[in-house]
Amino acid sequence: MPIGVLIGFDGSPAATAAVEVGGQLLPQAHAWVTHLWTPPFASEPLRRRLRASVGSATELVERTESEGEREAQRVAATGTTLARAAGLDAEPLVKRSWGGEGLVLAQLAEQVSADLVLVGSRGLGGAQAFLGSVSDTAVQYASRPTLVAPAPMLADEYDALADGPVIVGWDGSGGARTALTAAQRLFPAREILAVSIGQGITEALPEGVAGEHVDAPPGAKEHTVADALVGLAALRRAAVVAVGSRGQSAMRQVLLGSVARATLRAAHRPVLVVPGP
Repeated sequence: MPIGVLIGFDGSPAATAAVEVGGQLLPQAHAWVTHLWTPPFASEPLRRRLRASVGSATELVERTESEGEREAQRVAATGTTLARAAGLDAEPLVKRSWGGEGLVLAQLAEQVSADLVLVGSRGLGGAQAFLGSVSDTAVQYASRPTLVAPAPMLADEYDALADGPVIVGWDGSGGARTALTAAQRLFPAREILAVSIGQGITEALPEGVAGEHVDAPPGAKEHTVADALVGLAALRRAAVVAVGSRGQSAMRQVLLGSVARATLRAAHRPVLVVPGP
């Protein structure tokens, strides 16, 4: 059965890049290309046209509704065309929402039984949305793994999508084990490399999983752990960095707000954040 991925799409360059990332990492997956139709329910150029052509406030509201819905459908259709060109089995999905786009994406992923949520790190919900809003909220609330595609990516980072390994942050915690299992399920043809950072990690890896250790000073902070993961990912030409949203850092501190968040902000490669057990 193919992987099912719900892709947040708003027509921005970052969202377009996320579609391309999905096509490279999840060939022939089924994709719901999802556009959230949010207030003011029409783009600024469309609203300017309507304001200049209608005769009353009531007519403006009605035309904004009808024309805005058509506009939203066109955006979703454009994303679907791009996804199909990237090799995905894609269908459009438009959802009217009054805000909280990241939470809505997380809820939609449950409704369609998606295996994965894919979002760009910038651009969802309009030009003012940055990592820390839509992408961050999706990561926080999704019950499915969330893949965050950074933008822009350089040529060598794009090239690594084709056959690069998946780096999984490993500390032996339940969160790390869940992240490892998700990486193996979502990317079955990829090499999986579990990477531990710093001192005090004694839990053995599951049988058959390759591991690597990177030294770090005692008491290494979350940004140090994240930078080490990101640096090793660049060295190994990784396609994806995977982390658990709950687990322990090298200091044995509970995270998402620490290593997973720091990795999202430091990485220039797609980051898979997997909710904990």
